[in-house]
Amino acid sequence: MHPHKRVLVTGGAGFLGSHLCERLLEAGAHVLCVDNFYTGARANVAHLAEHPRFELIDHDVCQPLHVEVDEIYNLACPASPVHYQRDPVQTTKTSVLGAINMLGLAKRLGARILQASTSEVYGDPAIHPQDETYWGNVNPIGPRSCYDEGKRCAETLFFDYRRQHDLEIKVARIFNTYGPRMQPDDGRVVSNFIMQALRGDSISIFGDGTQTRSFCYVDDLVDGLIRLMASPKEFTGPVNLGNPEEFSMIELASAVVKETGSSSRLEFFPLPEDDPRQRRPDIALAGTLGWRPRTALTEGLQRTVVYFRDQLRHESLRARQAPAPVS
Repeated sequence: MHPHKRVLVTGGAGFLGSHLCERLLEAGAHVLCVDNFYTGARANVAHLAEHPRFELIDHDVCQPLHVEVDEIYNLACPASPVHYQRDPVQTTKTSVLGAINMLGLAKRLGARILQASTSEVYGDPAIHPQDETYWGNVNPIGPRSCYDEGKRCAETLFFDYRRQHDLEIKVARIFNTYGPRMQPDDGRVVSNFIMQALRGDSISIFGDGTQTRSFCYVDDLVDGLIRLMASPKEFTGPVNLGNPEEFSMIELASAVVKETGSSSRLEFFPLPEDDPRQRRPDIALAGTLGWRPRTALTEGLQRTVVYFRDQLRHESLRARQAPAPVS
């Protein structure tokens, strides 16, 4: 990366975006972090606030943005089922209108732009593992489709802008990512399991627990995004970014129980509608960028458990310091 580039990160105060902002600053970039704090948190970037090359802008990407930058990472969109199903119409608007506004900005500036797409574009896949040539198996009218179809439409817009305006685009299809700064209540399986284990609650398994996911540690994923952005102009993607090691929900729960030292038991619930049975990336294309995830699940879980344990400790301390209610 050129050390003086101005880089816009939409959704920059979110879990993934905040880690990306950090890495870009470390590389010498000037970072404009944009977030409307629907799911992002100021606390995620509070440690960057005084950095001379960091700027935080409170803005919704559904509205046009007028800034001057060299590169754009478009990460803005709720990414967990709990959050994106809370307001499904707004989720679709964020993906589609957000893409239109950021592509328009990139076109005006001649900037390179990267879209954070998702493995959800594959839906409940009929092939395994999934490579980028697979068109997917998505229910367009189900409860998850606001996210799935919103991201699919965003990909369409990116490639149409390339064909119509010769825009320099990059599209990353991100598989399950975890690590510090995940929200404890966001409904994603890693944060759910860890919080339940640390609190001594039963660990909620949906379905019979044999459904699988592939979990990529956030540092590895951010490295993939930066490599993709720096790739040659003709390398547009879409490219899968994720860890190809596959784990069942029962295996993940067992790993979390072991890492936390919890005595939590497993509790089974019905599988939600359209929940994919299998999810594993084929990362051969990403490998041509010299990228491969390096962090084993045990190592990543250890770091993530430390983060959530600290969050619970701070939560407990704040509760003890809160003034007693006046009767």
